[in-house]
Amino acid sequence: MFDNFSQKISGIFNKISGRKFINESDLKDVLREIRIALLEADVALSVAKEFIVKIQDIAIGQEVYKSVTPGQMVVKIVHDELIKLLGGEKSDININSKPPAIILLAGLQASGKTTSCAKLAKILSKQNKKILLASLDIYRPAAALQLKTLAKQINVDCAAFDENKTPLNLALSAKEYAKKYNYDILILDSAGRTVIDQKMMTEIKEISEKIKPIENILVVDAMIGQDGVNIAKSFNEHLDLTGVILTRLDGDARGGSALTMKAITNCPIKYIGVGEKIDDFEEFNPERIASRIVGMGDVVTLVEKAQEFFDEDKAQSTAKRLQQGKFDFNDLLAQIRNMKKLGGFSKIAKLLPGIGTLQKQIDARGGMENEVKLQEALILSMTKKERAKPEILNSSRKKRIALGAGSTIQQVNSLLKKYKQMQKMVLKVGKKDPEEIEKMMDQFSQSKSPIFNNIVNMNN
Repeated sequence: MFDNFSQKISGIFNKISGRKFINESDLKDVLREIRIALLEADVALSVAKEFIVKIQDIAIGQEVYKSVTPGQMVVKIVHDELIKLLGGEKSDININSKPPAIILLAGLQASGKTTSCAKLAKILSKQNKKILLASLDIYRPAAALQLKTLAKQINVDCAAFDENKTPLNLALSAKEYAKKYNYDILILDSAGRTVIDQKMMTEIKEISEKIKPIENILVVDAMIGQDGVNIAKSFNEHLDLTGVILTRLDGDARGGSALTMKAITNCPIKYIGVGEKIDDFEEFNPERIASRIVGMGDVVTLVEKAQEFFDEDKAQSTAKRLQQGKFDFNDLLAQIRNMKKLGGFSKIAKLLPGIGTLQKQIDARGGMENEVKLQEALILSMTKKERAKPEILNSSRKKRIALGAGSTIQQVNSLLKKYKQMQKMVLKVGKKDPEEIEKMMDQFSQSKSPIFNNIVNMNN
């Protein structure tokens, strides 16, 4: 997500951040590089030009404070303007209406609309809302079945009606059903359009006018770049759009559609799809995204993810074991799995400050993710006794573990070496005075995972 653009912006800022003086010629060079980076990110030319002019106007008249360098001031100006370009304030989904609050999702076929219905339902269900999903797609084979299957996965109800009805009649039936059974939210999955044709646009417009949804949301595939922005413009002419969901943003290294959407369509991006799993769905926060782009990271999102996935009681229990100087392969396995819950090392790294310029090396290596997978396989190949007492691992046990994991004895030895290094660190923790340990435990409980703290410390 924005990988190429972020790396280029971070590279530009690295050249100027420490400079005590920046003259007009230097500023022009920086702005030219930013403009090129924007265009290479598939940002519309008109938007890129306007963005550069705004930065130039602000930078020339900006007072530079003693506490910051001119380079740092330019970074701040670009960061602030990126927030505005991405939409300014976070646009929350509106569900404040007389129940059921109706959300209508529209979009082209294969944009990820049906999956987004389920992802959105899961997020809203965390607010203790009773949610109903309903498919209006009578054209795509098994469209209703797909939605029903996804609904079952997230434990949300999905209405089933006679598929011989028209999409409008299906929508009306779903609305009546939601009212009758006291649902708080009704999410309607409309039929995807292969192209923007008049017949289909008239159909979705009629549904919106009759149903009167509180949210008309367009689902757009980020991978199609500026075409996605043009699609949003066309839909907005027929449908009073209240927001956009950008899918597959994890696969779009440029991010041009996200950078341009609000400026051209005036439609805020409300959510982004960042993976295939149901949980790979985030609220779109312009301030946090801008911070990621300029290399400031997004530790707030990382902490939120940690709080969502990690059990505080287990975290405290592990902290007490560390306090006592105890650490075995069961603890290491638990931390590997915690990292996987957060999306793996590469996803965590993208949320940490200062990683932008290192991202290419991290991605190119790919070794970190593979190494963690190998470590997990080796630990799972051990018996319970071997995990709890690594010191009993002799040659024959190592051979069996290596065979079970499809690995080699050398890799088992490598894992043992790393384990012993970690164990030494844990023993040092156990020897610390009680006040220092208490501080560490407070930090531990805030992040919910020792591996989270280790990664943050690696970045410092």
